[in-house]
Amino acid sequence: MPERPDTWAWFATWLEQHWPTLYAGALALFIAALRVMYGGGTLRRVLIEAPLCGALALTASHGLALIGVPLTTAPFFGGVIGLLGVEGTRAAAKKLFIHKAEQP
Repeated sequence: MPERPDTWAWFATWLEQHWPTLYAGALALFIAALRVMYGGGTLRRVLIEAPLCGALALTASHGLALIGVPLTTAPFFGGVIGLLGVEGTRAAAKKLFIHKAEQP
């Protein structure tokens, strides 16, 4: 593969275009892992919750354009998701959706 510079050029271009999304997922994964370890969680909980937060941040960052938020803010949302965790993010989303559904 190193003898094919066009492959590396393609990969560098792809990475440059998707960097905020990848950074958001990695940041959420890292913060969630540290949060669980700091709270005295088990290794099993770290191995389950951190990737879930990373995947949730990837999902959320792809939806930012749908609501008019620039993609460059994806790392912020990744950090918030990692800090809140899966349960906190679910509770916040549920509260938001219930509030929106109750409005006339």
